[in-house]
Amino acid sequence: MNTEARFRDGLFASLPIVMGYLPIAFSFGVAAARAGLAPGEAFALSLIIYAGASQFLALALFTSGAPVLVAAFTLIAMNLRHVLYGPTLMRAAGPKATTRRAWAWAFGLTDEVFGQALGTLTRGGTFSEAYMFGLGLAAYSAWLTGTLLGAIAGGGALEGWPSLSAGLGFMLPALFLALLLSLLSRRQVPVIVVAGVVTVLATLAISPTSGILLGMLAGAGAGLVRK
Repeated sequence: MNTEARFRDGLFASLPIVMGYLPIAFSFGVAAARAGLAPGEAFALSLIIYAGASQFLALALFTSGAPVLVAAFTLIAMNLRHVLYGPTLMRAAGPKATTRRAWAWAFGLTDEVFGQALGTLTRGGTFSEAYMFGLGLAAYSAWLTGTLLGAIAGGGALEGWPSLSAGLGFMLPALFLALLLSLLSRRQVPVIVVAGVVTVLATLAISPTSGILLGMLAGAGAGLVRK
């Protein structure tokens, strides 16, 4: 299959992600406007950070007057899991997979893009950088579009829809969970249980950030033991 066809396949595969990203990014744009950011500033946050739920945390940190270094290290800690996505994906792709342009498409390797790409490989698909560009570009464009629309709509856009506003916060993890469940096997269940239990306990005992980090490490350790 040629490069153009693989790119189109990536665009088509991104449709579930796009449908999920648009309303969540719109919610972020509204939250940014409510916090006093101009549409251009809200758009810049999505353009540069592009970290989904972490952008809501970044907004809260900035508006609460947290020091820049504290905000930066907090966001880095929350997103350390992304370091594992590239190696995991390339391992599933096999030794013949090319990484010549990984420096570009890896920027778009969000939770949901990773889940969709890994699912494609697990179901017998072949790795292609053109596919990754199509998948990542569509998701990124949807996030930027939603952010800008929400910021232009203003901080009061969701005030008449409290249930919708509350539900949007769960859409990102729900979308990621749905993508992961599509490639779940019985062998992976113990690893997921270990990671989930450690995440919940550490979140309750320490903090949500610690829960994510410790759960990720526990899951990785359990995965190594299961090999």
